[in-house]
Amino acid sequence: MIDEKLLYEFGAEVKFFTKGDYVFEEGNIPFFYYQLKSGKIKLNNFKEDGKEFIQNIFSNGQSFGESILFIDVQYPMNAICLEDSYILQLPKSNFYELLDNRPEVSIELNKALSQRLYYKYVMLQNLSSSDPATRMMTLLNYLKSFQVKKEKFSFVVPFTRQQVANLTGLCVETVIRTSKKMAKNDIIRIKDRKIHY
Repeated sequence: MIDEKLLYEFGAEVKFFTKGDYVFEEGNIPFFYYQLKSGKIKLNNFKEDGKEFIQNIFSNGQSFGESILFIDVQYPMNAICLEDSYILQLPKSNFYELLDNRPEVSIELNKALSQRLYYKYVMLQNLSSSDPATRMMTLLNYLKSFQVKKEKFSFVVPFTRQQVANLTGLCVETVIRTSKKMAKNDIIRIKDRKIHY
């Protein structure tokens, strides 16, 4: 999201995390702006019964957790590496300095945060539906909205069925069963264990 050269100019450093590492945990105090140089991160929570709920998944070039830097609170979620990842870390004070000196970055950041807030609204509304196909369609429509190609089956969902389940609040068996029904109804295609929408 923010040009890497600019992040380095304001004091960012690259840190390596292995798959399964926590970048931060629920309850930690935020000290850094984080942006993925390479890899994949999930933001999640664990319910009382131990079931995971994934809030979002981020990949190369995307930032995560930055909205918490603007308020004096602890992280309400975890950031966990889904694969080995290189992450740019910029100290909070340097991040503020960057935004003060580069208002165009601040505007782009506001757009990105607004997009994520929109996603939260859509998914909250989605979670109130008892129909698993509706939940999955809401997620698929949102993800496909960022793609250039809009043709039917042109978008390959970059998540496992378990991740789709965690993103929609469904169990994986329901996602598998619903995917088969959706494929039978020609809404999606399943090829090489991937959902094409």
